[in-house]
Amino acid sequence: MATSAQIVKAAAERLSGAVVRRTITKHTATVIFLHGLGDTGHGWCSILSEYLQPHVKLICPTASTRPVTLNSGMNMPAWFDIYPLVDRIKVDKEGIEIAVEEIHALLEAEMKATGISSDRIVLGGFSQGGSLAVMSALTFKRPLAGILTLSCLMPPSMDEEKHNPHNKEIPFLHCHGDSDMVVSLKWGENASQYFRTFKNSKYEFKVYPGLMHSSSEQEMRDVDSWLQRVLPPYGGAM
Repeated sequence: MATSAQIVKAAAERLSGAVVRRTITKHTATVIFLHGLGDTGHGWCSILSEYLQPHVKLICPTASTRPVTLNSGMNMPAWFDIYPLVDRIKVDKEGIEIAVEEIHALLEAEMKATGISSDRIVLGGFSQGGSLAVMSALTFKRPLAGILTLSCLMPPSMDEEKHNPHNKEIPFLHCHGDSDMVVSLKWGENASQYFRTFKNSKYEFKVYPGLMHSSSEQEMRDVDSWLQRVLPPYGGAM
């Protein structure tokens, strides 16, 4: 298991190597978005940058390259190892714990470097990155502005004793396509059933007809509208 110093160092490296869209006006909010398996931060930074308000900074870190069991041990960017989806009992618990601690350290680093408060930061992600975003947000000790997940499945490790009750009540947008052949809608619906147990009136589950394991114009417009409510220019989070 990595030490705290190693985790902080890894988070600092992740932040320094992240793809960042700077703000056009005064920086008053941040979105940290985690990519899916085998991807990098570049693609999502390009997509999301078209929709963000001018006061919102976007940080898209890239995961370390590692062998992934699901893909026959092939090396690729991954936040933690993934086993075949039919085997939901076997999880990379140590890898997940390290990844969550790295995201926590990344959040703290962004706050320290910019003076932005935690309740002005949205944590989100796509697919594996979405699952990691949920696990990291729910266990982060400070209140966040919101959680954004796209095409994600049920987080593989949920230690509810470590949950921050506040972050179970913040705005939470969960999107999924009904034609996803990688993370099927069934998996998304299973995750939604679990998220609904939080009794969070600010949780939204949106399904997009014809959308595969990717994004769409309509989904991005919904993300844009949600972010405008959650991260208004001068505070007053929803």
